[in-house]
Amino acid sequence: MAEKNGTKVTEFTLLGLSHTPELQIIFFVVFLSLYLLTMAGNLLIMVTIYLDPRLHSPMYFFLSNLSFLDLCYSTVTVPRSLVDFLSHNKTISFNDCIAQLFFLHLFAGTECFLLTLMAYDRYVAICNPLRYIMVMNKSKCIQLVASTWVASFVHSITQALLTFQLPFCGPNEINHFFCDVHPLSVLACSSIFIIEAVMVANSGLIAVSCFVVLLASYTGILSTVLRIRSADGRRKAFSTCASHLTVVTLFFGPSVFMYMRPSVTFLADKVVSVFYTVITPLLNPIIYSLRNEDMKTAIKKLKGRTVTSQGA
Repeated sequence: MAEKNGTKVTEFTLLGLSHTPELQIIFFVVFLSLYLLTMAGNLLIMVTIYLDPRLHSPMYFFLSNLSFLDLCYSTVTVPRSLVDFLSHNKTISFNDCIAQLFFLHLFAGTECFLLTLMAYDRYVAICNPLRYIMVMNKSKCIQLVASTWVASFVHSITQALLTFQLPFCGPNEINHFFCDVHPLSVLACSSIFIIEAVMVANSGLIAVSCFVVLLASYTGILSTVLRIRSADGRRKAFSTCASHLTVVTLFFGPSVFMYMRPSVTFLADKVVSVFYTVITPLLNPIIYSLRNEDMKTAIKKLKGRTVTSQGA
């Protein structure tokens, strides 16, 4: 429902990934499979950390929060997409669209800050091991995680309010499979240069701030590790950071491509969006499980406990 006579748009149509019915069935099966694996993998990490006392440390506290965020992040877009793949009516109300945009940026922003916080945690653990317990105590960790949510809320509400102010009077077809800033801003029916500049500046401030902290943390870590005389010590120190660095690369790479550029719609946007909303939340638990000996041991222990209880 959109007219070009000044009537405000009250709903949008999501064009999705393809108009071909056969491809939509394939996408449904693939998305559903990946989503179920994402749910299972991240829930497994959360339950394992909760049940194993040896994992009750700041590093794994942050990891369990990351798994929770990955669940939420994926849930914002995938279930809606699954319904659209099997439906002829792919409309979404204006308010629901803004709400989806808000929660997408809330969880993505919180994950951005949390990954930066995890880098700082590794910096303190490697560079100041004697002060680690005092600096990263339980109450401090809770406060730090809470601050990531508050900061991300400010970011997401800003993005949502700015998008809400955009003049939409037609057309109302979103060339994407979910609502986001760029796909929506190209539908505005008047110049949005100032609003768009504020949006980019908002995302840019977060990206630059996180990048600076990440760079400083890993510069300090690298400097400290290179001074370790033992080759085994250096390997152990690097191994504790390898998983985190991999996840950071997978998260920030697509995010920079999507949000740190003008609002021009590319076919590649959809491919990149699938990667960071569907693939990355699935890869995170796999990366941390495969490269972390403590996690693998705890998962095996949990599996053994489950088999024993079933046998009993």
